[in-house]
Amino acid sequence: QVQLQESDPGLVKPSQTLSLTCTVSGGSITTYYAYWSWIRRPPGKGLEWMGAAHYSGNTYYNPSLKSRTSISRDTSKNQFTLQLRSVTPEDTAVYYCAIIDCTNYGCYESMNEYNYWGQGTQVTVAS
Repeated sequence: QVQLQESDPGLVKPSQTLSLTCTVSGGSITTYYAYWSWIRRPPGKGLEWMGAAHYSGNTYYNPSLKSRTSISRDTSKNQFTLQLRSVTPEDTAVYYCAIIDCTNYGCYESMNEYNYWGQGTQVTVAS
C-alpha cells in the first residue's frame, strides 16, 4: 500500500519561502507514467493544482503560480519537494502531495483521477 506523507512547516511569515517535502512509502512509484503533484485547498475554496514533476524529470506548473513555484523529486529517496516563494496570507491552505499514473497530456490536472494522496498539511502564512 503506497502512502504519502507531507512535512509540516506550520506557520510561515509573509515574503518567506514555503518548503514542503512529500515522502512516499510502501512501494515504488517510479513508473514512467507517474506525475508527482502538489495540490492545495485554501479555506472555503476548492482544490487548486499547483504543479507536477514527471518521472522523466520534466516539470509542469499552474500558470498562475509558475513564477513562484519549484517542484523537484528525488527518486532514490522516494521524495519530492515544493518550494513556493514570496508567500502571502493568500497562500494559506491545506497542502497535499499526490501521485497520478496517466498518459494523456495534461492528465495531471485531473484531480479526481489521482491514485494516491497524502493526508494534507495545514500551512498558515501570517506575521
